Amino acid sequence: QVQLVESGGGLVQAGGSLRLSCAASGSILSINAMGWYRQAPGNQRELVASITSRGRTNYLDSVKGRFGISRDNAKNTVYLQMNNLKPEDTGVYYCNANVNTGIVVSITSKEYWGQGTQVTVSS
Repeated sequence: QVQLVESGGGLVQAGGSLRLSCAASGSILSINAMGWYRQAPGNQRELVASITSRGRTNYLDSVKGRFGISRDNAKNTVYLQMNNLKPEDTGVYYCNANVNTGIVVSITSKEYWGQGTQVTVSS
């Protein structure tokens, strides 16, 4: 079994910064793409940023230039640095990872989600 544990959410004023972390643990062979999603009340969950195992990144247009995603493959951890936060960034942020488990001759790939961490940006 694989667990994703997020940390780093909280309450911040507009223009402030937060750094989210998500650590994966369990019977992990390797991790493919990792990403951060968010969901505001009444809205659908949306992809904020993603990063491949080789470091290629992708961002939601509204966060480009403000957010940065990175990962430490040795620690099975993904980070989201959020700068110049805006009230519209408020929501629950979820970590997602596509994880390979099993053995080399029999690999299973599966999506896992963290429990979510609240980010609230006040105006």
